[in-house]
Amino acid sequence: MAVPGLFRVGHDGSLVLPVMSIESVGWGGRIRSGWVSGMSWNVTLRWLLWAGLSAHAAPVDVLTYRNDGLRTGRALSETLLTPANCNTNQFGKLFSQPVDGFVYAQPLYLGGVTIPGQGTHNVVFVATEHDAVYAFDADNNQGSNSVPLWQTSFIHPEAGITSQPIADYGLSDLPATELGITGTPVIDPDAGILYVVARIKDASTPVPQHHQILYALDIHTGAAVLGSPVEITAVIEGTGAGANEAHQIIFDPYYQFQRCGLTLLNGIVYIPFASQGDLGFYHGWVLGYDARTLKQVQVFNDTPDGGDGGIWMSGGAPAFDADGNLFLSTGNGSFTANLGQRDYGDSVVKLAARTGGLAPVDYFTPYNQAVLDQLDGDLGSGGVLLLPDEAGSAAHPHLAVTGGKDGTLYLLDRDRLGHFSTNIVGAALQAVPNGSKIFGTPGYFGGRIFMSGVNDTVKAYRISNGQMETHPESVGSVVFGYPGSIPSVSASGATNGILWTVQADGFGRSAPAILRAYDATDLSVELYNSEAAGDRDRLGLAQKFSVPTVAAGKVYVGTGMELGVLGLFPPTRLTAALAEGGTRVKLTLEGQPGHGYTLQYADTFDDPDQFWYTFGTVNLQSTSTTLSLPFPDGKAGRFYRAVRVE
Repeated sequence: MAVPGLFRVGHDGSLVLPVMSIESVGWGGRIRSGWVSGMSWNVTLRWLLWAGLSAHAAPVDVLTYRNDGLRTGRALSETLLTPANCNTNQFGKLFSQPVDGFVYAQPLYLGGVTIPGQGTHNVVFVATEHDAVYAFDADNNQGSNSVPLWQTSFIHPEAGITSQPIADYGLSDLPATELGITGTPVIDPDAGILYVVARIKDASTPVPQHHQILYALDIHTGAAVLGSPVEITAVIEGTGAGANEAHQIIFDPYYQFQRCGLTLLNGIVYIPFASQGDLGFYHGWVLGYDARTLKQVQVFNDTPDGGDGGIWMSGGAPAFDADGNLFLSTGNGSFTANLGQRDYGDSVVKLAARTGGLAPVDYFTPYNQAVLDQLDGDLGSGGVLLLPDEAGSAAHPHLAVTGGKDGTLYLLDRDRLGHFSTNIVGAALQAVPNGSKIFGTPGYFGGRIFMSGVNDTVKAYRISNGQMETHPESVGSVVFGYPGSIPSVSASGATNGILWTVQADGFGRSAPAILRAYDATDLSVELYNSEAAGDRDRLGLAQKFSVPTVAAGKVYVGTGMELGVLGLFPPTRLTAALAEGGTRVKLTLEGQPGHGYTLQYADTFDDPDQFWYTFGTVNLQSTSTTLSLPFPDGKAGRFYRAVRVE
């Protein structure tokens, strides 16, 4: 039997004091009345250990890149994390889980997953550049949860089957050295399937072979299902870069790079591709596979009669609207759409599924497209954010926002993207200079568009009635270097908004990622950062374009070789149970990692000023620790307590 808080253990195995309920923290907590051995008592203590019970949030699943098809990055059912408790005293790193490579993909979260032989768990799914997918218990790493619930690897190095070394291209992206799984997977919770694309190098033959492979994994076991793996291939008619004599362009798995997040829409898994370091003959592709049969059903190439135009969006996934249209932005490349032809470099393209394939039904191209193409000024370095209708107006109810390397935020009418115009605003509703290069998808919450560019701070731009303010409403104080950051927002409905973002500018020098939290209504208020408590909350190595995942009171950050899990520290609790035939007492202390506690005992507890004997100290390295102590002979009972060292 175990009792939280201050307690007395009787030599006969009885617990003399009943469960305490602490009504306040610190001085003046009160033990409620109770009956013990026929006597009633009511004691007010001068100091009590906090023994409140932690609340539990209902699981809110994160099944796709940035939470939803609009790519807002919003987690709007977060009831535990608030601006009041996201500080270094109450919030920090709870635990981490090691993985075998860098985590470029956003972690995904699904609650209530049954794992055969292991019960039901809230699960966080992590994909690595070492071509592995992990399923971890999302809530703790204690006991059997210290290892993955399951792990699936797609490589076999002993047989020459590996991830793709970056050095094969003559490139370097240290400290990362390999390319495996880069795009964020997507989960179909009803089917219980996670879809993911792995890059594979097969060096088992004299001439190495290169593959891009689509896998469908059972979320309960990690086993490949639906006949996967499926080799990704594609052929279209065209006269562009790399076309053969038959005027065909064949998908090249060596030079094409699967950077974007996957999109699941109307039973089709959409997979975009860009280039690897702008090398070779490449194009921007979007390939669609039936989510139940894994047969290819849709193909789109954005420069079939030209070249380049990679679709990468700094890891962003294509957005989609209620009508099933896809929205994406493209990188440097040929542009002839304004001439009635088929090339869409440096453009926002709206795609619709057709029987004959994905078809562009609308597009926007900035006035300076030719300059962007010449100067490596990708519009497609930024993803497309579709704004909720609350931000629109009667004339323009459906809006979108994007921006690229030239630092301009474009507000678009996604019902009429406007095509191409040579005036400085182009066909956009507004062109707002952000003042810094943009890598990634903006965020949205409460009438604010959030952005963080290169060598710049986080910024919030107000938008209402279809009009975006041209100057930020609030800004943060910390300047982020390359590549800026990609924000997420947690809130309880319209309240308690927190902007979360990962500072990753240390990736080139093997420095840690830094999670930062801001008051979403005023970015000048930084609530928390993971370096403020020294080593206690330090995360793994930074990597580019990281997106934090917020779910059920925790924040999950993928880094180099590690998944970091942050959240509210558990309330301090001391529990006890007699063991080994009543000759020893087992004390379990739960509390905030990195804090020290003095352990004390007393033989009586009749006087609030009772003298307490110190018999040890504990510095919690994790959220709990257990000690085994001999129970004193001849004692009818003994009181124990833990006092946190401030």
